[in-house]
Amino acid sequence: MSASNVVAPSSTNQSGKPPVRAGIKKNRRQQSRWALYLIIPTLILLAVVIGYPVVTAIVMSFQKDAGLDPATGLFVQGGFAGFQNYAHWLFQQCMGTDGNTIACPPGNLGSTFWNAVFVTFFFTVTTVILETVLGLWFALIMNRAFRGRGFVRAAILVPWAIPTAVTAKLWFFIFSVAGIANAILGAHILWTSDEWASRFAVIIADTWKTTPFMALLILAGLQLIPEDVYEAAKMDGASTLQRFWRVTMPLLKPALMVAILFRVLDALRIYDLPAILTGGGGGTGHATTTLSILVIDQIRQGFNSAAALSTITFIIIFLVAFIFVRILGTNVVRTQEAQQKGAKE
Repeated sequence: MSASNVVAPSSTNQSGKPPVRAGIKKNRRQQSRWALYLIIPTLILLAVVIGYPVVTAIVMSFQKDAGLDPATGLFVQGGFAGFQNYAHWLFQQCMGTDGNTIACPPGNLGSTFWNAVFVTFFFTVTTVILETVLGLWFALIMNRAFRGRGFVRAAILVPWAIPTAVTAKLWFFIFSVAGIANAILGAHILWTSDEWASRFAVIIADTWKTTPFMALLILAGLQLIPEDVYEAAKMDGASTLQRFWRVTMPLLKPALMVAILFRVLDALRIYDLPAILTGGGGGTGHATTTLSILVIDQIRQGFNSAAALSTITFIIIFLVAFIFVRILGTNVVRTQEAQQKGAKE
């Protein structure tokens, strides 16, 4: 038999693609289909649990609250309000007796919106900075090898494990006029009544409670840093401070950013601590009123206007989370690239 009569086996199927590659693509399509089947129940559950309340709140925010009609003096059930509820909060516009919009008078909840925004962000920025610094310090201590380290790690979580309502009452007694705080300082500070004293009372109590949470997350990041990196830095003659700034902090950035993100989102929704510690007021009555407290106060007066305020609060928190996630993703990528570059060198 001559070589010309030998028929070589076909390496392609009828579609012109190699059979191995076609089989891989078919297998991937089947896996994607099964993955979709498994995800659909979760998506339906999320749509019911999360999507339905959000959509309902948005729809309610465009409806008027039931009340007296200024023009007729009759009780009406509401109706379509357009952006009136949003203007009530963002531009502090209220409905006058003649049916026209006027500037919300002092004492109206609409006039306290921007003050609540300031208080919320003031609490968030101040507490997150303090908790990050203290949490990093505690994490560095707990990451060392010493006798009783396990006991220290367990004991430091006690403030975080205490319910927030109990924490608020505990600090309420500490900050009372005849409490421990004034006794130690030898002063007569109205911690729950003065404007700025009540704000710092909330900050101190929140920092005491939540710093262990930050320390725990940062400690988890420290545990992932290999000791070989520190040994190499020591051999290169790096000092303790240089090892901290050039080794620890760059490798700790992903875990640190995640901890800060979680804490910022939690602080933006703060309600129970200032509500119990200062009654949600303090000072002139709105010194510690956050956005969440303002939403609850408005619910007692009208659900639809409260829905608009909750939608605004949701948008604010979403924008902050979006910005943080973008920054977090950039830092993680850069850290991984630096690690890979250092490993190649």
